[in-house]
Amino acid sequence: MKVQNLIVGSGLSGAVLARKIAEEKKEKVLIIDRRNHIGGNVYDYKDQETNITIHKYGPHVFHTSIKEVWDFLSRFTKWHYFYLKPLAFIDGFYTNLPFNINSIYKIFPNSLASSLEKKLIEIYGYNIKVPILKLKENKDSDINFVANYIYEKVFKNYTLKQWGLKPEEIDPNVTARVPIYISRDNGYFQDIYQGIPQDGYTKMIENIVNHPLIKVQLNTDFKDVKKNIKYEKLFYTGAIDEFFDYELGELPYRSLEFDIRVENKEFFQESAVVNYPNNYDFTRICEHKYFLDEKSNSTIISIEYPKNFQIGINERYYPINNLDNQNKYMSYLKMANNLHNVHFLGRLGDYKYYDMDKAVDRVLKFKI
Repeated sequence: MKVQNLIVGSGLSGAVLARKIAEEKKEKVLIIDRRNHIGGNVYDYKDQETNITIHKYGPHVFHTSIKEVWDFLSRFTKWHYFYLKPLAFIDGFYTNLPFNINSIYKIFPNSLASSLEKKLIEIYGYNIKVPILKLKENKDSDINFVANYIYEKVFKNYTLKQWGLKPEEIDPNVTARVPIYISRDNGYFQDIYQGIPQDGYTKMIENIVNHPLIKVQLNTDFKDVKKNIKYEKLFYTGAIDEFFDYELGELPYRSLEFDIRVENKEFFQESAVVNYPNNYDFTRICEHKYFLDEKSNSTIISIEYPKNFQIGINERYYPINNLDNQNKYMSYLKMANNLHNVHFLGRLGDYKYYDMDKAVDRVLKFKI
């Protein structure tokens, strides 16, 4: 079998790349994927019993301030405008996440909260996000008190559950994703554009790959067909270490397990996502009907348990991007750079913790 352009993986990166090649180069593209569906981890589907759209691999809320990315995806979907306002269960209270000024007033007595608010604004300013590890460096006794409280109650145990590591042991770019927000804005993101595809992510991906020059072949593992397929160019969005048969060892990932349940009540919780940093073995509960404001007498939740990734057992979700793992990735990348007409992209190919918009932006800027 001969193809001009072979893309491994039908997730967001693979789909956008296929469309880019078809439109800009006017060349044929074959996308293969080992799963039985397109969309990678953004795949969603309608539950037949409740008619609620389920995010199979965990909640995905699209957000970006990159207009080119928003405009590109808007060609393939209308948007349900949605602003994520998650909660966290801390000391018996459901409080805002990220931890912000409203959280301070929910948790602490008013006199203490007022004093902390004033001092935080004086030192850091307003509408400012401060990484927890940076806040802990402050020598002021009040700031140090609130920093240690938030570290212990919001970050430490959640990070241990999510990553199997202390916050100090992982890339600062990861801990910075959940900062202290010196603001009364309860939104999780502050991007200009925020929403969820009106007909779901799967339908948006279908629309992206709906082009006469693009063919999609599911239930097809690259390692099973690579000897029987010839390509002019290969674009690999799978795991780079798997491509090289783990020659330099595995690149570690965290995985997730979801307990998806139908609950016989209209709503289960007050927000789409509620985090449990200190209680239980799971990290959060997601209630899916919130995302597209779907109406039903019952509801569906997914309870999220972090796990170590194991080859052949579960899926890769989050690269554990510390110095040792980054060095190993760079060694794989050096091997990749010696290959002719083989390119690696996406969260697994780049071994990078991408937000969806950054993954799309990477592809849109990629020279084909």
